[in-house]
Amino acid sequence: MLRRKARRAQEDDQTDPLDAAQERRVRAVLALGGVPQADLLDGVQQVRLRLLERAASGREAPRDVSAWAAVVASNLAMDWHRAKKRQERLGERLASLRQPAHPSGEDTSLLSLAVAQGLDELPDAQRQVLVLRFFADLPVRGIAEELGIPEGTVKSRLHTAVRALRARLHEDEVV
Repeated sequence: MLRRKARRAQEDDQTDPLDAAQERRVRAVLALGGVPQADLLDGVQQVRLRLLERAASGREAPRDVSAWAAVVASNLAMDWHRAKKRQERLGERLASLRQPAHPSGEDTSLLSLAVAQGLDELPDAQRQVLVLRFFADLPVRGIAEELGIPEGTVKSRLHTAVRALRARLHEDEVV
């Protein structure tokens, strides 16, 4: 009985569609998208499930699993955002983004808060391309392919989002 469980656990590890780096990227995209720390594991599991369902349905695997997973995570974050009030979750999201190895000073905390609030104020589509481009580090072409929109639309949304975020930071006198 124990051997079967151990074998099953080993098989699960071998069939996991996301490697550790991809999982970290998915978690980060979810966190930046506003998903609270407590719900990140569920989001990662949803990405895994969608990748497994895609394979089970006979569709070919995505060319770039990492990019595909980041876009799916971004879409999940947008879904969560629509269902919950993000302002109530702001403190939780900031806590999940902190890296314990790098203690943040007062200035860094203030900037993080201002950026998070600025992201909250962006329309969903602008926030999505901003997170995918600057945090998930996807190229414009990759974002366009994964979202099924023209590259020009991605560039336009990025430009507008960056301009709005920059204005917000100047307005708050953070930068």
